[in-house]
Amino acid sequence: MKKLIMKMKQKRGKESAFTLIEMAVVLFIIGLLMLLVLPNLNSQRQKAADTQSDAMVSMIQTQVNLYENDTDDTSVSYSDLVSGRYLTDKQAAKAQSLGITINGDNVTK
Repeated sequence: MKKLIMKMKQKRGKESAFTLIEMAVVLFIIGLLMLLVLPNLNSQRQKAADTQSDAMVSMIQTQVNLYENDTDDTSVSYSDLVSGRYLTDKQAAKAQSLGITINGDNVTK
């Protein structure tokens, strides 16, 4: 048993490990990569939110136009669109939370 332990110690002694400097360099490189990637992620997230907003405005404008064509009513509100089943409650709530307003037959953000 002692011979086995001695052999294991000898093998472990021959293996080389990372030095403190090598580990510091790796951490520095990881830090630099994070500095480059994180700001880009935030700008991409903002672009996605803007695109979603624009798509929501376009969709609601289409639903307002459909509502006006079907009912000949030019004063449209979110409650009209929901009760007429042109929008779901969830869509109306999301649009209002994004600051999308309906003014007559115009949808604006």
